[in-house]
Amino acid sequence: MSIKKLKGITWNHSRGLVPMVATAQRFSELYPDVEISWEKRSLQAFADASIEDLAKRFDLLVIDHPWTGFGAQTEVILPLSDFMPASYIADQQANSVGKSYESYVFKNKLWALPIDAATPVASARLDILEKNGLTVPQTFDDLLALAKKGLVAFAGIPIDLLMSFYMFCCSLDEAPFQSEERVISVETGVKALKMFRELASHIAPENFERNPIKVYEAMVNTDDIAYCPFAYGYSNYAREGYAKNVLHFYDLVSVNGKAMCSTLGGTGLAVSAYCKHQAEAVAYAQFTGSATVQEHLFTDNGGQPGHLKAWQSEKTNAYTHQYFKNTLPALERAFLRPRYSGHMDFQDHAGDVVRNYLMNGGSEENVLNQLDELYHHSLNLQTA
Repeated sequence: MSIKKLKGITWNHSRGLVPMVATAQRFSELYPDVEISWEKRSLQAFADASIEDLAKRFDLLVIDHPWTGFGAQTEVILPLSDFMPASYIADQQANSVGKSYESYVFKNKLWALPIDAATPVASARLDILEKNGLTVPQTFDDLLALAKKGLVAFAGIPIDLLMSFYMFCCSLDEAPFQSEERVISVETGVKALKMFRELASHIAPENFERNPIKVYEAMVNTDDIAYCPFAYGYSNYAREGYAKNVLHFYDLVSVNGKAMCSTLGGTGLAVSAYCKHQAEAVAYAQFTGSATVQEHLFTDNGGQPGHLKAWQSEKTNAYTHQYFKNTLPALERAFLRPRYSGHMDFQDHAGDVVRNYLMNGGSEENVLNQLDELYHHSLNLQTA
C-alpha cells in the first residue's frame, strides 16, 4: 500500500495545533493510506505571511479570513464548494457562527472551511473581582471606572488595536469601509478614537506589546488583571486545568444602551491548488469541518469550533464555563472586515497609526487622514 502524504501549516497555540493533529491522527486511522503532518507558525506570521508562498510548500493551510480575496484572485487555494457535496456546503452555511461562513466566500465560491470562529469578547478573573468587591462591567462607563483602578488590560499590538478601532466605530453605529473615499466619517472616527484613547490612558504600557494570548497568559499567571474588555476569545482559558487560573468569558459591554460590535476573526481550512493528492486533502477538510467532529474530537482537543452546533452544545459549554453560549451573541453581530485582494497591505500598516495615537496622542483628524491614504493605496493594489 502506497502512503499518500499531506503536510499542513497552522498557528502556534494549543487552539491552533492540537485539534489539527488530533483530527489528522483519527483521519489516518480511518484511511490508513493517508498520512497527515502539521507544522506551526507564530500568530503574527499567521496574520501576515502570504498564503501564496505557503500554498507552494503545504497541502493544507489554516488561514486568516482576510486572505480570502487574495487566495481567490491568485487561485493558489481550491474553491472547496466545487469539490464538496452541495448538501455539505449547505450545512456549513446554515450552521455558520455569525458571518464565519461568509468570510470565506469570494466570487460566489467557498475558499476555506470555517473550522474556527472567534471575535473579541470580554473575560474576567472572577476571584480578583470578588476579592475587591467588584462585579463584571456592563457598560463602557463601568469599564472606565474599573480601568481607573488599574485592573484592566487589552491586546495592544497594532493588528489588535486596528480591529478594536473598527469595533469602536461599529459601536457608534457606523461600520468602516462603506465607501472608497474614507475609512470612516470624520465625526464617527474622531469620537471612536477619543473613546479608545480615554480607555487606553488607564492601561499599563506593557499591554501595547501584548497580543490576545499574552493578555490571557498575564491574566491567568498573575493577579494583576481582573478584566479584559475585548480580545479575540480563546475557550482554552475557560477550561479547568489548562492554566493556573480559570477565565470566565462574556459578551461585550454596552455603549449607548447596545452591546459593542467587535471585528470577526477565526480561521479557515484551505487546500492548496498545488496539492498532489487533492481528493484526500478535500476529504480530510470535510471530515474536520463536519458537525460531529467539530463538536467532539475538534473541541475536545482544544479547538474552538466554527460549526454552530458545537457552540450550542451542552457538552462543550459544560467544560468551558459556558464560554460558547456566553459569547455567541458577540459572534453573531460581529463586523466582517474587507477581504479584497489589496486589503492586507492596509491591515499591515494601519494598526501602527492607531497604536501611535493611543500611546502618544495627537490630532484625530491626522490619524484619519493617514488611514485614508493607506486605504486608497490598498484599493489601487487590488486586482479583484
